Amino acid sequence: MSGGPRVLVVTGIPGSGKSTVGALLARRFEPAVLIEGDVLRRMVVTGRAEMTPDPSAEALRQYGLRLRHLAALTRSYHAEGFTVIAEDNLLGARLEGFVRLLDGVRPCHVVVLAPPPETVLGRDAGRARQAYDGAGWGAAELDAVFRRDTARVGLWLDTAGQKAEETAGEILERLAESALP
Repeated sequence: MSGGPRVLVVTGIPGSGKSTVGALLARRFEPAVLIEGDVLRRMVVTGRAEMTPDPSAEALRQYGLRLRHLAALTRSYHAEGFTVIAEDNLLGARLEGFVRLLDGVRPCHVVVLAPPPETVLGRDAGRARQAYDGAGWGAAELDAVFRRDTARVGLWLDTAGQKAEETAGEILERLAESALP
């Protein structure tokens, strides 16, 4: 796809398809880079504090650090002419906060993958490491909080019934709807 470098922020709850769709989107641009929040999270080898429904101060600190690094990498690659697909769980005020961290980088698009919890659970069951294994988060509860607390910016997509390739195609077809002012 042409049109110069741009940023696509892809978010949703765990299991919504961010990594899969992000990789497919990155392949549609030249040159492009995919920056996954989970990769940055796993960079903390010892002392990692995971996010939970009642996160510790350390978990929140590490999450904030991860988002700052995600934004810094996004700005850096974009400045060098790459289209950047930046994906992470940006729930509630974190989505708008992350966009602010991008410091006015444009064009910038926000895509929110919002399939229903039943779809998320079905996808999660097929992954090597499940996000909803009974250790705290429930897909329905997290989805409810996500929908209630996250600003309606960008393009929100219910991807139930879609294959990842179809979702990537729809995002590209509707790219103008995801653009931030």
